[in-house]
Amino acid sequence: MTESIVATRRQLHGIAESFIAGPQYRTTGTIRLAVRSDGFTGTAVPIAVHGTRLEWTDGGVALAGPVSRIVQAAGLDFGPPPEDIYHPVAPLALDSVLDLDAGAAEAVSRSLYAGGAAIKVVLPEGHPVLWPEHFDVAVTDNEVNYGVSAGDDGHPLPYAYVGPWDFAANAPTGPLWNAPFGALHPLDLSADLDGLTADIAEFFGRAKAQL
Repeated sequence: MTESIVATRRQLHGIAESFIAGPQYRTTGTIRLAVRSDGFTGTAVPIAVHGTRLEWTDGGVALAGPVSRIVQAAGLDFGPPPEDIYHPVAPLALDSVLDLDAGAAEAVSRSLYAGGAAIKVVLPEGHPVLWPEHFDVAVTDNEVNYGVSAGDDGHPLPYAYVGPWDFAANAPTGPLWNAPFGALHPLDLSADLDGLTADIAEFFGRAKAQL
């Protein structure tokens, strides 16, 4: 299952960059995305991923097969945001072939949505943003980043994190602070949405209390 989640997460990351964030930025000037219970969406354009489908105002298509076919069906200004915004992390080529696992996509979406919900529990004034660069839903409070990542090269499966801006110079002590940037908490992908949300909120709360 791990390999399936990693492969699907990487494809979803590329989809977030090139099918939503890039076209949205070229239209509205923002790369911000938002999590949904079954996927994610643009914040300024009606383009969204629901499960393993890409949907827009008057249509949709399965996220399967050649990227070029999906681009043609959607009619989007395909491609990641420009490199002066950030260097693309998971670029999709037109000749790439998408092969998402539905169960893995659901696990990634559930993790990110639970992260957004947990942020609202612990930081009710916060506004969680799904950032396409790192494919994480996050908020900053008092120079501390709270978020959930879908996974990366350092930790391939979804995890929650807390990263104080000054961690390198003023690192808290204790077992909670187990990562070079702060605290990392692996997620139990067998948990349901409520269980994940509660677990992440408890982790955020413990970290916040120690800062």
